[in-house]
Amino acid sequence: MAGLNVSLSFFFATCTLCEVARRASKALLPAGTYASFAREAVAAAQLAACCLEMRVLVELGPWAGNFGPDLLLTLIFLLFVVHGATFDGASANPTVALQEFLMAEASLPSMLLKLAAQVLGAQAACVLTRRCWAWELSELHLLQRLMAAHCSSTLRTSVFQGALVEGACAFFFHLSLLHLRHSLPVYRVPALALLVTVMAYTAGPYTSAFFNPALAASVTFSCSGNTLLEYAQVYCLGPMTGMVLAGLLHQGHLPRLFHRNLLYRQKSKYRTPRGKVAPVSVDTQKPTRGKDLVQARAVATGL
Repeated sequence: MAGLNVSLSFFFATCTLCEVARRASKALLPAGTYASFAREAVAAAQLAACCLEMRVLVELGPWAGNFGPDLLLTLIFLLFVVHGATFDGASANPTVALQEFLMAEASLPSMLLKLAAQVLGAQAACVLTRRCWAWELSELHLLQRLMAAHCSSTLRTSVFQGALVEGACAFFFHLSLLHLRHSLPVYRVPALALLVTVMAYTAGPYTSAFFNPALAASVTFSCSGNTLLEYAQVYCLGPMTGMVLAGLLHQGHLPRLFHRNLLYRQKSKYRTPRGKVAPVSVDTQKPTRGKDLVQARAVATGL
């Protein structure tokens, strides 16, 4: 239980420090710089640090700490609820930034700035987390520090199957994100956290279910077992393909690529009113000119 308490303290300290950095940058930086860079960098650092610590619990916890899968899945759900509640609109995911660009919701400079912030934030979290492990605050951290130099790949299947798994996870995640983006946070955050937990349970044994290129790059790209090209195919090409398919299925087209809807027929904005035609009364009795003259003469003579 000591190792679990240290990990919980690590989660709490990470979220607290990132929230302080988020509020400080929001108060000191211009709104555009905060939204496109600082917010994304802090969110990516928070997500990557918690993911690295969670990986320690998943890989070493069952035999070193006697942690069951129910505890680990509960922690994943709670962590993503906290992330969704504290990210302040950030995605910390390059495929989401690319989706916003393809949907014509963000400009190219804004997308590139977000991508740079997400990669830098994830890499910074990787360095700081390993520094924390070097303190050896628990047996799990001691074991992880000894194993860090010879980390194993998170890809436990073939490259093709791994790309399919990551693409399927990204497809369901982005489709849910598009469907719930106008919902209230009280409904959207738990729903997405539950979806991530289910995918971590089903796809975790194969690829660890990252569906986030920046997160995967900070966790597993430096590990032995696969080449950089194979990692890119699984953790970059797979999620981007799933994102594109989700956008096409949800909206029918990607405005940056296609102006015409490819899947759904566009309905006209204006509808022709449909009403009953009023019957036209036809007067069949037409008075003659002579009869009108007789009636006029009678009135004039008082008859």
